[in-house]
Amino acid sequence: MNDLVRQHTALSDSDLEWLHLLVSEWQLLSDLSFADLVLWVPTRDGTRYVSVAQMRPNTGPTSYQDDMVGHLVPRGRRPLLDAALDEGRIVREGDPEWREEVPVRVESIPVRREGRVLGVIARNTNLLTVRTPSRLELTYLQSASDLAQMIAAGTFPFPEEQVEMDSSPRAGDGLIRLDADGIVQYASPNGLSAYHRLGLASDLVGQHLGQLTAELAPSRGPVDEALVKIASGYAPRETEVEGNSGVIQLRAIPLKPKGVRIGSLVLLRDVTELRRRERELITKDATIREIHHRVKNNLQTVAALLRLQSRRMDSARGREALNEAVRRVGSIAIVHETLSQNLDERVEFDDIADRVIAMVAEISPGKVDCRRTGRFGILDAEVATPLSMVLTEVLQNALEHAFAQGEHGSVEVAAVRGEVHAQNSRLLITVQDDGRGLPEGFDAQRAGNLGLQIVRTLVEGELGGTFDMLPVPEPGRGTRVVLDIPVPDKR
Repeated sequence: MNDLVRQHTALSDSDLEWLHLLVSEWQLLSDLSFADLVLWVPTRDGTRYVSVAQMRPNTGPTSYQDDMVGHLVPRGRRPLLDAALDEGRIVREGDPEWREEVPVRVESIPVRREGRVLGVIARNTNLLTVRTPSRLELTYLQSASDLAQMIAAGTFPFPEEQVEMDSSPRAGDGLIRLDADGIVQYASPNGLSAYHRLGLASDLVGQHLGQLTAELAPSRGPVDEALVKIASGYAPRETEVEGNSGVIQLRAIPLKPKGVRIGSLVLLRDVTELRRRERELITKDATIREIHHRVKNNLQTVAALLRLQSRRMDSARGREALNEAVRRVGSIAIVHETLSQNLDERVEFDDIADRVIAMVAEISPGKVDCRRTGRFGILDAEVATPLSMVLTEVLQNALEHAFAQGEHGSVEVAAVRGEVHAQNSRLLITVQDDGRGLPEGFDAQRAGNLGLQIVRTLVEGELGGTFDMLPVPEPGRGTRVVLDIPVPDKR
């Protein structure tokens, strides 16, 4: 619509914003009218009309099989459009049009804003299935007529009301028509069922909807005056009402076809099951986060016990083995701590990698600079947990064996996320130091120390990746560990 209006018309941005507001609301007019709506705006030179928007009803057959948006028609070809635009009134005169052997009644509704007519809505009703209307249909049509008069007067839509149209109640969800005093004149079957869900045992017709709604909604204090006013339709508002284990979403639309409120439309939807499922999801998320929090606390307790045990050992090798176990447990605890702060089972692994690097760097015998380059991105928990242990082991191995006591050096962790296809990518991780290098004849695939065994098992068995440890070719000193891991592409 933006492109069509700016290309063909002289409307300002504020006028265009008004048309957007109208189009966001006019599904209601279409459903209440049982009719297609097409918005025509005069072109810049005033010789033609351009169709900038179209809406089909959910409540009846369409009058247009084709998309009308973007069509241009010369002024004079559709007299009803000319009359509505020039005279600023709703035009209903004329015989039905015949389109593909279907009779269609055409009406024109001027769209007014601040005293100016911006365009015309052509309301097209398919008359092929016309029959004696029911009370529901009569109420729909009368309400549509009131809304059309408000559009022509420039009092609808309501600029102050911000409505989420995807979630807002529609006419078919439930409709109640009130008089000027807030008394129910008509309630659709769905509307009545929604109030029965709140605990109403009688009929709605003849009752004051605002007072009744406040009575059905439990309150510890005095009567909720705001709820009474909203349900009475005094102002365009939307709210939710909960009572008797039921929840209904309620939207009030004051009807002022001639500038004076003659009543209101109340649209309502039973959202009990939707809210129940949302509460279940919130409870489930909270439970999962609490589990991760408790696992993290238990792992930290285990780490503390291992530290206490290591301090009591006389054997230096035994103390070092327990300290290694503390770091392994700590790397897993970091992942669970991160998961306890998230709403899903995914983590931003860059933060975890930085914390693992800082934790392992504390054991460095020399003055070694540890840093990270590149991004790991977002990883699932089943990838993040073993990868944190792998990173811990590789860094621990580099700091213990690459540098002597007091020696300066550096260790760099580089991560590259590469595309493979639409659903998966590969994570290439390189851990490189500038230390003393590998001993002659070293084979990473056969090396027997526990740390490398853990790395091989986790990378190849659990992560489905590959692992290799190579000497740095240039400048001929240092070691490079390469990890190639497939991961779901959820960046």
